[in-house]
Amino acid sequence: MALIRCDFFSDVLELSTSMTVILPQETSSQIGMAGAGAEGDPPVLYLLHGMSDDDSTWSRRTSIERYVAPLGLAVVMPQVHRSFYADEVHGSRFWTYLSEELPAIAASFFRFSQRREDTFVAGLSMGGYGAFKWALRQPERFAAAASLSGALDLARRQRLGGERAQAMSRVFGNGPIGGTDNDLLWLLDESTRSGASVPDLFLCCGTEDHLFPDNLAFRDTAERLGVPLTVEFGPGEHEWGYWDRMIQDVLRWLPLARR
Repeated sequence: MALIRCDFFSDVLELSTSMTVILPQETSSQIGMAGAGAEGDPPVLYLLHGMSDDDSTWSRRTSIERYVAPLGLAVVMPQVHRSFYADEVHGSRFWTYLSEELPAIAASFFRFSQRREDTFVAGLSMGGYGAFKWALRQPERFAAAASLSGALDLARRQRLGGERAQAMSRVFGNGPIGGTDNDLLWLLDESTRSGASVPDLFLCCGTEDHLFPDNLAFRDTAERLGVPLTVEFGPGEHEWGYWDRMIQDVLRWLPLARR
């Protein structure tokens, strides 16, 4: 594998930013790890960070590089600060950056597949929210999306108030999130109404996690609407030991065999 920290300029954000990228490399003499290449352009996983993290955190807190080495999978990990992957009311246009500019820039720097069936997105906490939002708002881009301990019911979090609600008001303003395209439960409902082909969805969360109610709400909404959803609930808190375990389940679940 090749691990690359890439610093570049974003015209959308009007600032310099970074992404961390893992690229597949076929190897035969590494001790303790096998590296697989890809026939043609490799599939790609966009892997999104949480609120207190940056683009390097997945590679520092988990063994993601080792886990993807035998899969021939590229991984793109962008930097979005505390933006909730949104065009901030008081800040920068991170949704436009993520959904439009970032894929084009990454594809201009690195070689990986542009086909829907080879493109996936996943994330933890705020990144789990971002992953599902991206997949539901642009279902034509992704074959599969996964959320690990995601903040999946922001309308409820906004109603509860507190520190997180204050952080959300900077991003979303003071208007209600519910019933907008920043509301994942509303996006699920809109997807079924429009007949859009929703990507395969994977949801996991620890039962001791403070975001567990959000994940129950997403599961229940998907069940009510008849949206297929793979769910893994079990013991776990909001911490990296859990996410290091669960990202391995996500990688096993990804439909890489369809290639």
